[in-house]
Amino acid sequence: MQKAKRLFIATLFSSIIFVTNFFVPPPIRYLLIVVQAVILALATFFVGKAGATYVGLVGGVLSALSSPAFGPFTFLFTFLFGLLVDIFSLAFKVSSTTEGVNRNRVIFAMAFSTAIIGFLSYYATAVYLKLVDLNPVMSGLVIFVAAGSGISAGYAASYLWNKYLKNIPA
Repeated sequence: MQKAKRLFIATLFSSIIFVTNFFVPPPIRYLLIVVQAVILALATFFVGKAGATYVGLVGGVLSALSSPAFGPFTFLFTFLFGLLVDIFSLAFKVSSTTEGVNRNRVIFAMAFSTAIIGFLSYYATAVYLKLVDLNPVMSGLVIFVAAGSGISAGYAASYLWNKYLKNIPA
């Protein structure tokens, strides 16, 4: 894909992440990790290697500017989420072709990356910021819900790619 098109897609996806982080109030925002996960998975498909990392980087910068009090954490977790999506996409050998993507590989990559980022963000909130209590039951619930969100996002991203997006000219 041409460099300008990759840049445009990455910027568009970063803007979507910013909009969900900026305009949606905090309790609902955290439930919308599915939207962010789908966007990051599609960034990997469209842009290629390090696509989700780049989208996470730009989306993290934009989101951090919108909430200065938690800006460093917002940036760090958004960037780290993109990085984890790329790492697990490489680990599970997710490759986007005109034939499609392997749904199971995408689901596994997204489940692991969302579970890890969900737990890390909960842990940082509980231990470092001390905004909530660190509770083993809550930790398990966060991992379970985050992994479920990743499974949903992986399925949605692979479905969108295989059904509608795989034949978009590069």
